[in-house]
Amino acid sequence: MCLGVPMRIVEINYPAAIAEASGVRREVGLHLLPENEIAVGDHVIVHVGFAIEKVEEGLADEIRRSLNEAMGTVDGEGSGA
Repeated sequence: MCLGVPMRIVEINYPAAIAEASGVRREVGLHLLPENEIAVGDHVIVHVGFAIEKVEEGLADEIRRSLNEAMGTVDGEGSGA
C-alpha cells in the first residue's frame, strides 16, 4: 500500500523544502511542483520523500484525521480486542 502524508512547508530552498507534520520535520523534494506555485505555509501531500500535490489546509486536516483513525484500527484500537 502506498500512502501520501499531508505536511506543511516551513522552509523552501527550491527544489528542496523542510516540511512538518505532527511536530516532525523532514526534507522533501519539490521537483514535481512548479517553483512559483509553492510557498512557506502551503500544505502538500508527501510520498516517498517528494511533495506530489499542493492541497488546501482543510483537506490536509481531513486526510490526517483519516490516517490517524486507520492507524488506530491497525494498532488494535476499535477492533473489539
